Amino acid sequence: MSSEDVLFTITGRNLDSGLRGVPVGTCQTSFVDPLEGVHYVGYPVEDLVNMEEEDVIFLLMHKRLPTEEEAQEFHAELTQRGENIPTGALRVLESLTPGSGHPMDWLSIGIMALGAAENTGDTRADAMNLIARMPELMARIFRLRGGEKEKLQPRRPGLGLVENFVHMMGYKGQKARDIERVLRFFFILHMDHGGGNLSTFSGKAVASGWASIYSSISSAMNALSGPLHGRANQACLEFVQRIGTSDHQEIEDFVRTELENRRPIYGFGHGVLRAEDPRARLLIELGEEICPDDDNFKIVRALREVVPSILSEIPKISNPYPNVDIASGSLLHSVGFRMPEYYTTFFGWARVAGISAQILDERNARDGRGTPIYRPKYIPKNQPLRRLE
Repeated sequence: MSSEDVLFTITGRNLDSGLRGVPVGTCQTSFVDPLEGVHYVGYPVEDLVNMEEEDVIFLLMHKRLPTEEEAQEFHAELTQRGENIPTGALRVLESLTPGSGHPMDWLSIGIMALGAAENTGDTRADAMNLIARMPELMARIFRLRGGEKEKLQPRRPGLGLVENFVHMMGYKGQKARDIERVLRFFFILHMDHGGGNLSTFSGKAVASGWASIYSSISSAMNALSGPLHGRANQACLEFVQRIGTSDHQEIEDFVRTELENRRPIYGFGHGVLRAEDPRARLLIELGEEICPDDDNFKIVRALREVVPSILSEIPKISNPYPNVDIASGSLLHSVGFRMPEYYTTFFGWARVAGISAQILDERNARDGRGTPIYRPKYIPKNQPLRRLE
């Protein structure tokens, strides 16, 4: 691809379309194949889902998998950075009223508090600090917003990112192991998704003005908090619970009624994919292993079997197949996370690494000069020239 290649022809149809499909940049961390799904630096995500989450973060940042020695060093660096969290940086969360706002509000506030306490100005160092400190921020959000500060456990040196969150939440034994398995799956499957999704694009747009990692990632989390983006996993579980049955005929009747009333069918379709999302398949396979008899999961399994043929009857639907949201909420619910409003914070936590890696790539672009500040052009509309008389 040369600088003179014509990649896209802009027509009036492309205006006011949310930049959908309009090429605006390159991405080195991941891409979404319409049939094969998301790949991280060339690897299909199903090849990576059983790895340690720190190794996948290394891949996104360095564009290759670590050697055994590099993996140990990277893990040790994250451990050290996590231990050196600034004293009192997260006390701002204690000033918030338990139960107030949405958990995503708390996540954005917490990230900004970390930046206010220690912003080194070194983009990589700040990114690594934030990644390392996210488990404690997440645990504090859960326990403080829930009015359960006394249940918060101190960080344990040497544990991985997901393990430390589970430990700080106070889970033990088989329950802790089940939660770790589901969260690690969730974490890796949601870590990156190309460069054009709203949260990643928003974070990079803010970073292009040379805002800090903390400001950029906080902006990305605010973008993720919307019901059309990151809250889809919350909405999907609520949709499953509204259905309340795994009977195929009752599900078909319910879905057709929803469509007649122009209401969304959550957990299906995708802006890029034209086949079932491999992440949905992987999560359903995990569900068959850990919670096959869970009522919500039974409904998810039935939805996967019933809904695609119904949606295929609608000509304008280009992808009637399940996406990652169909099962993620049900699995989180099955291992004990019973409050769907928190699910998007897991999505946000996972994306911190991917968005940070993309910001680092854009800061290093053009021989270190960085990607220019984002400045798309908007065409004036409904603005005839006028003068005051």
